[in-house]
Amino acid sequence: MKTYLMFAAVLFAGITGFAQEVDLTKGDLSILKGETAINFEFTYEKMAVGDFSKEADYIKKRVEDENKKDPPNGDNWATEWEAQKKSYFGDKFTLGLTKSYEVKTDKSAKYTLIVNTKALEPGYQVGISKKNAGVDLTITLIETGKPEKKLAVIYVERKPESMWRGAAFDAKSRIGDAYFVDGLAVGKFFKKNIK
Repeated sequence: MKTYLMFAAVLFAGITGFAQEVDLTKGDLSILKGETAINFEFTYEKMAVGDFSKEADYIKKRVEDENKKDPPNGDNWATEWEAQKKSYFGDKFTLGLTKSYEVKTDKSAKYTLIVNTKALEPGYQVGISKKNAGVDLTITLIETGKPEKKLAVIYVERKPESMWRGAAFDAKSRIGDAYFVDGLAVGKFFKKNIK
């Protein structure tokens, strides 16, 4: 029985250990009370990727490495990377948020969340060695069409590495999972704080 309880405690700690840190750093979320829809915009300004402080340096290195192995794989990867930023990553975030907080996505909504990725860790999965992907976000709440007035600012920071997340050999799936986890965390934060 003791072994079972110890295992359950470790499992619970591992599962809760990858929950994101979500902090309201400015403003008030109460204006979202009663809103049934939110518009989302995704930006990647001044984004760091992995060990690179600039996304452009990460892309350049990745393209060079992939093209050395098998051209034009690097160029194809760069095109796919931009496509993922335009839809896939944002879709995963909104899927997570709407799973944990009841709201629809609508471009004509009164309020917009501008979700900017500050840092992205693509992670890796090679055999039994792995590193989870993760993203740090700054989310700015504005009235749609009025970006100059920040109504609230939320910072989302990934937790330290946890080995309890699922395996994914491709970066797209790992990163998508990280955005989904962030979305879940923000949705839970909204549910708790919008009253």
